[in-house]
Amino acid sequence: MTPRSLVLAAALALSACAIRPPQPPIVLLGEVHDNAAQQALRLQAFQDLLAGGARPALLMEQLDRERQPDIDRLRAAPTPPTADALIAAAGGAPGWNWAFYRPFVQLALDHGLPIVAANVSRADSRRVMSLGLADSGFSPQVPADILVAHAGDIEASHCGMLDAATARRMADAQVARDQFMARLVDRYAERGVVLLAGNGHVRRDVGVPRWLADATRSRSRSIGYLEAGDPSAPGAFDRVVTTPEQPRADPCEAMRKPVG
Repeated sequence: MTPRSLVLAAALALSACAIRPPQPPIVLLGEVHDNAAQQALRLQAFQDLLAGGARPALLMEQLDRERQPDIDRLRAAPTPPTADALIAAAGGAPGWNWAFYRPFVQLALDHGLPIVAANVSRADSRRVMSLGLADSGFSPQVPADILVAHAGDIEASHCGMLDAATARRMADAQVARDQFMARLVDRYAERGVVLLAGNGHVRRDVGVPRWLADATRSRSRSIGYLEAGDPSAPGAFDRVVTTPEQPRADPCEAMRKPVG
């Protein structure tokens, strides 16, 4: 190739890079589930993405995966559903403050975005704990550091009142959730993704990103929304947003109370 041809080829390559549209964002938004300040910040982040032209699939830990057919049937109806109708059709899983998540659902409906149930339900989690990952449709090839981290977090969150063997089985259920969320992120990566999930799920070191395809993981950005004083490992997230701690009762106090 002549020098002139080399220059022309380089110019064409640069031109192609300049006009190539940016890839759709893949954003994993963590949360402390009951923290109102964090929920407001996440909603603003979602609104900003939409205002910038992104049209990602909305993946929600708050919706159990077996309810996806109910969501799809409602959205295929002639009359567009409201957020409340969709939440009701999807079971409105207990334990979630739906006032936090309703605006996300409504924005997704208003913009015609896929709404994807991303959670492995409690029933499925119990099956994983009983039968194991492989017999429940998940990969049993789990790096030791992931299991150790999850089991440790589970023991700590149960105020030291959980035996190690049970924590290890519950770690398998956490892995199942991460693997399933990762499958969905990979599936929708081409159009872009916003995942709403707890901070533990979006951690780059032990959460969903560990199970993503290489190409998807390289594009993904994990944002941890942490409360002041959170001891999460440095580098667990691409970005951290810190808020004051949400006032709440001591969860360990209720666990320590005798039953009956």
